[in-house]
Amino acid sequence: MNVHDIPQNPDEHVRFAVHLDRLRHVAGPNEAELVSRVLTDPDRTMARSAVLRHLDRRAADLHPGPAYEEWAQAMTRATIDHPFLTRRLREWSLFRAVTLKLPWRPDDLLASSDWLQSKVAVGTNTEAVEILAELGRTKRIRSAARNGLNHGSES
Repeated sequence: MNVHDIPQNPDEHVRFAVHLDRLRHVAGPNEAELVSRVLTDPDRTMARSAVLRHLDRRAADLHPGPAYEEWAQAMTRATIDHPFLTRRLREWSLFRAVTLKLPWRPDDLLASSDWLQSKVAVGTNTEAVEILAELGRTKRIRSAARNGLNHGSES
């Protein structure tokens, strides 16, 4: 199946698979345009899900390096009308800051989603993990952070 088959195929599962495949293989300069196009799919929930998977995959690959900043700005522009996606990108940027020990604010971490707090709770930034061990949003997050701190002190 190719891009021309998508509008003719009413099955959102098929379109979802095609979107994921195209996003997986898109070249850098065309990525933002493709993300924008995917988000015009009539099944908005499915389209956002495909883009979310793409953003998570790309951010996981890019966040440690310098290419992340420009990529995140381009993706934020492409997803600006989709608050959940732009929030995820902001949280990836916060994750990057915490992980790379760049400047970040504890209040931003405490206001973040369970998704981000869970990722940070098992990380290596002791300050962030200590904050989550005490003030994390859920019992599970606080427990994961405490476990991380305990294992770190046993080394």
